[in-house]
Amino acid sequence: MIGKGLSRQILVAMASVTVAAGLLVFFGTYLAFTVLFYFSPWSEDTDGWLTGFDFVILAILIFIALIVAAVAAFRLARRILEPLESLAVSARRIKEGDLSARAIPGDHSLGETALLVEDFNAMAQRLQDMAADMTLWNAKIAHELRTPLTILKGRLQGMIDGVFEPDETSLHALVLQVDSLARLVEDLRTVTLADSGHLDLRLQPVRLKEEILRLAGVLDEELTQDGFGLQLDLADVTVRVDAMRIRQVLLALITNARRYAHRGLIEISLRVERDQVILRVADEGPGLASDIAASAFEPFKRGGASGSLEKGGNGLGLSVVRAIVEAHGGTVRHAPSEKGGAMFEIFLGNPVS
Repeated sequence: MIGKGLSRQILVAMASVTVAAGLLVFFGTYLAFTVLFYFSPWSEDTDGWLTGFDFVILAILIFIALIVAAVAAFRLARRILEPLESLAVSARRIKEGDLSARAIPGDHSLGETALLVEDFNAMAQRLQDMAADMTLWNAKIAHELRTPLTILKGRLQGMIDGVFEPDETSLHALVLQVDSLARLVEDLRTVTLADSGHLDLRLQPVRLKEEILRLAGVLDEELTQDGFGLQLDLADVTVRVDAMRIRQVLLALITNARRYAHRGLIEISLRVERDQVILRVADEGPGLASDIAASAFEPFKRGGASGSLEKGGNGLGLSVVRAIVEAHGGTVRHAPSEKGGAMFEIFLGNPVS
């Protein structure tokens, strides 16, 4: 129905243009020669102007031009409508849930039409990829929620049945499971908001050295108990950031090193290089496994036994780091540290004067 309607419109439009052009040529010629005839010095010697036979010839020529225009319009309509029909069919299939539907570009000489089809196919591919990612996310989220929920349900049911005593140790273990759930939900929220461009940031000039020292003072005792120490090398720079979110980034990186790196020093440095603030966090190994280093910041990625990436965590820590840094307009990357561990470099933009 779309093809027939558009084809009819193209035919009518081109036929109308042809008729109008023919009439314009006819009357224009008639008017021009009338003026020339009237003002010419030999007008009195001429018997007449445009006989009936002349009109018949012009009418035949206009009719032939109209037929040629109609044939050309029909052929052009077919070339235009084939990819558009394919586009319409594919759009209906996608509307019905078939995200694998793709349109056929047809004649690539019609640049705009072919470009439209290519853009539609790219959009359809992106929708299919997003749907696949959403399915994978749902499966992974369900997997991450299952363990703490199962533990909570089992412990609580055991307390109700009298199998477990509701002592301080048991209740503390349950609180830890609730904390794990809360952390997972907050990490999911942060990554989702950042990816959609809706992460709320309270940007203001912040002296990063003071924020890092304050966080280090809070974590120092716990890190010492676990056999770690902090080595700070901090330049006194001010940058426009959300202080709370930057602390969240640092805490995620320190927690990652604390959980999986060899016991030793965790180095935190803050520098200004080429008018750019660079924050580095490095551990003493074993670093990220080569098979996961390229995808370290993707959600739910975990390292193996040789990698210090999210093993035993919820797989979102480094994704949260990436999301927050990119929300600030910065970038984050991983590289091996000088001691063979993992080093994360955060680029936060220009310092505030």
